[in-house]
This record gives sequence, C-alpha cells and structure tokens, in this order.
Amino acid sequence: MPRDDRDDRRTGRSRQDGRSGRSDDRRSEERRLTRPAAGRLDVPRELRRTLVRRRAYDADAFGRLSERIARFLGTGQFLVYMTATILFWVGWNIFAPESLRFDQYPFIFLTLALSLQASYAAPLILLAQNRQEARDRVQYERDRDVDARTRADMEFLAREMASLRMSVGEVATRDFLRSELRSLLADLDKDREDDRV
Repeated sequence: MPRDDRDDRRTGRSRQDGRSGRSDDRRSEERRLTRPAAGRLDVPRELRRTLVRRRAYDADAFGRLSERIARFLGTGQFLVYMTATILFWVGWNIFAPESLRFDQYPFIFLTLALSLQASYAAPLILLAQNRQEARDRVQYERDRDVDARTRADMEFLAREMASLRMSVGEVATRDFLRSELRSLLADLDKDREDDRV
C-alpha cells in the first residue's frame, strides 16, 4: 500500500473527498475546547469535594484584631492598667515574703515582659497604621472623584447660567415693550393730527 494512502487513512481523509483539511481542523479545535479543564488555563478549576471541610480563612481578621489592639494601646485606660501592673509587680517583689517573690530586685523578668510587649506592640501599631493609610487612600480617591464631578457640574451650571443671561438679554422686557408701544401710539397720534389738518 502506498505511503500516501496510509497517511490519508490515519488522518481520516480520502483522496476522493474534495474537502480540504478545514473540517479536521474544526474537529480538532472542538476537541481542544471541550477537553477537561485541568489542562486549560482559561477555565477555572472545579472545586474538589473533600471529606474534611477546611475552615474559611479571613485574611482581614488579623488586621482587624491588630487595629483593635492598637486602638486600645493608645488609650489612657491602657496606661492606667500598665502602670498598675508594674506597680503591683514591683511592690510584690519588694514587699512580699522571700519565698513568694518571683522576680528579684533588678526585675529582669519585668524588663523581659515589657520588651516583649513593646516588640509586639510596634508591629501591630504599624500594621494598623498601614490599614488606616489604605482606607485613607481609598477615601481620598473617592473624595477626589466627587470633587471632580462637583466641579464639572458647577462648570456646566455656570455655562447654563451664562447662556440664560444671554438669552434673557435678547428677550424684550415689559418696560421695553411699553416704551415701544408709547412711541408707536405717539406716532399714530401724530399721523391722525396730520390727517385732520
């Protein structure tokens, strides 16, 4: 069997068939479009069902918590609680019986606790500030859009007012009509007198 016939059988074409390779191209395109989405990037993957459900993760939860903490750290209530805690700590470790003291005079454990608190407070405050800055940026963009729209509306209204003034300037007023009618009446009276004479 000649080689050309074998190639035609493999591709599904016959020499007698007058059709070009368009129908095969169309079929291959349909196959490509209808193949499973796992190999395609333009089709989202189907959700797989799992036996154990994963908990939904809220990406903003930690940010909201950090904002609450940062808000509390900036209050007088926090300063009062911190001062009371430090005074109690120092007072307990100075005046309590020797066996009940847990941090001796240089108060190294208190220093460690305060530095740990400060090392966590600073990034939390920075995170809260970054979130506030992002909110302020969005609000600034909204304000700028509203300002631009308001300015465009005011310019439109100013142009409309100017066109109305120009139109009103061309309209005959009551006083102008009265003066014209009086002058016409005077001309008519003069014409009548001239006719009488």
